[in-house]
Amino acid sequence: MPSRPYLVLSAAVSADGYLDDAGPQRLILSGPADLDRVDEVRAGCDAIIVGANTVRKDNPRLLIRDPRRSARRAARGRPEHPIRVTLTATGDLDPQARFFAANAPGADRLVYCATPALPRARARLGGAAELIDAGDPASLSLMLKDLSERSVARALVEGGAQLLGAFLAQSLADELQLAVAPFFVADPAAPRLNIPPGGPDGPASPMTLAETRQVAEVVLLRYLLGPGGPDHRFLAWAVELARQSPPSETAFSVGCVIVGEDSQVLSTGFSREQEEHDHAEEVALRKLTPGKLGQDPRLRHATLYSSLVPCGARASRPLTCVQHIVAARIPRVVYAWDEPPLFTAGDGAAQLRTAGVALTELPDLAERARSSNTHLVQP
Repeated sequence: MPSRPYLVLSAAVSADGYLDDAGPQRLILSGPADLDRVDEVRAGCDAIIVGANTVRKDNPRLLIRDPRRSARRAARGRPEHPIRVTLTATGDLDPQARFFAANAPGADRLVYCATPALPRARARLGGAAELIDAGDPASLSLMLKDLSERSVARALVEGGAQLLGAFLAQSLADELQLAVAPFFVADPAAPRLNIPPGGPDGPASPMTLAETRQVAEVVLLRYLLGPGGPDHRFLAWAVELARQSPPSETAFSVGCVIVGEDSQVLSTGFSREQEEHDHAEEVALRKLTPGKLGQDPRLRHATLYSSLVPCGARASRPLTCVQHIVAARIPRVVYAWDEPPLFTAGDGAAQLRTAGVALTELPDLAERARSSNTHLVQP
């Protein structure tokens, strides 16, 4: 089991980087289209995390808004809503806050509390939430370890500024999703991301830009974070994509990201994303050139990242992923996990090397890749 969940930080900021203004009311930085995008991100997560100040000031519900998304989660055997999580140093929370509402199926409430404040939190909250000792001072790492032990594989952090900054400073995040609003706040008293000293390396260790997208009036910037530079980050994203695969008893769950020579993400895919027998690599290739699999000239200088080494044998379709990669003339493949000999002999790596494809294995991500396939292979 991975030591912590895959962690996505989400924030909306003004064009000059503010999370809010200094007024008493919350400044609305994004519109309905971006709120719907965030709702979709929520639906793909096992938990939503906010700081105690956000619970007090914003009084969020932290539920999936679109009932169709909740229904799709339920159809796959998941709770209708993610677990709601907060972290407090003082235990000073109102049990009547919407965070603690018990009217959402599956939306458990977890409060991680600094050790000295536990008695106060128990007295105030009673049975409104499960209280967990987070150490003294309250530790983000302890919280994430406990969430992982509760089978939380993906968590979304929605605020506030102090909590987002703490995750960044301690290098505990995998993605940062910034929605940039088309106006300025220009108020030094307004909050920004509060990153403590000794945090990330800044310009010496830049984030990896994975996506830019216009969402109505805002622009979404999606950055990958974490150690190891772009190779590790793109592969970690591919590993995370595998979790979106519909479950199968006869095929692995795999994620794939294809990145061009200029570090632009060309395509992504996951197992059974479009058709029942899809492999992640062929989905990603098909998206680039529908009907002409692997014929995009950009692939000749691309890197393919796959959570599992591409298959060298398969029964479901005549061409293997290795054959697709070689035909597309992709020169480099990076993968996390060697294929166990469960369905085939698992010799995809040897076939790629024989074909002259440069192969890089990052085995430190293998455990996370395996965790999407525990129904087939026990850890």
